[in-house]
Amino acid sequence: MHSLSSSDTDAVFQSYGRCCRHDAFFADFYDLFMAKSSEVRQVFRNTDMVEQRRLLRAGIMWLILFARGASGNKLRDLGRSHSRHGYNIDPAWYGLWVDALMDAVARHDPYQSPQLLVQWRQVLAPGISLIRDAH
Repeated sequence: MHSLSSSDTDAVFQSYGRCCRHDAFFADFYDLFMAKSSEVRQVFRNTDMVEQRRLLRAGIMWLILFARGASGNKLRDLGRSHSRHGYNIDPAWYGLWVDALMDAVARHDPYQSPQLLVQWRQVLAPGISLIRDAH
C-alpha cells in the first residue's frame, strides 16, 4: 500500500473544502454515481436524497480524517451498516463510487489536476478498504 504523506492528505482535505463550497457537488456526485449502474440507481430509488447528501458529506470527511490518522470507528460502523448484514452494498460498487467522486471533484474543484485526483484515490483507499472488507 502506498504510504500517505501529510502533503497528500492536506491536498485532499483542501480540495474537499473547495468542493464543499458548492451545494451542487453532492447532488452531482449522486447523479454521476447513479449513472454508472442501474443497480446503484435501484438502491437509491426510495432514498431521502437530502439526508443522503448530508451523510455523504460526513462520510467523505471520515475517510479523509482516517487517512490523516484518526480512529476508524466511524468507518467500521459504516462498514457494518453497508455489509451483507445491513444494506448489502456490493463491494464492486466502491470502485464506481470512487470514480463518480473523482468526476465530481473534477467538476467542482477549480484547482483539480491529474495529480490531485491520484492523491484523492490514495487518501480514500485505506478507509474504503476498511468499509468494503466488512462485507
